[in-house]
Amino acid sequence: MAARDDLPDGLFEDVRNYCDITWEDEGTDKKLLTLIGNGIAYLDGKRGEPADYTADGLPRQLLLDYVRYGRDNALEVFEANYASAILAMQHEVTVARYA
Repeated sequence: MAARDDLPDGLFEDVRNYCDITWEDEGTDKKLLTLIGNGIAYLDGKRGEPADYTADGLPRQLLLDYVRYGRDNALEVFEANYASAILAMQHEVTVARYA
């Protein structure tokens, strides 16, 4: 699991870009770092193993959307809105382990 201050190269900048954050603000950056760390922990837990959030694919997209929901103070509806995507991510891991 990546710590807030030890994210993969480029991930923080990608999240800022996805959220259309073009300004510099220490408070915003701190909140984003917390959301990214929490999102990685949450999604890795749902996935059952760590994911590569720097590569294009479902885990990355879910993380980006997790952060977007968190910025909008709407995390309580994230899982319900993304249940099918989370389940698909879990199935990918299950199938890969089986093969």
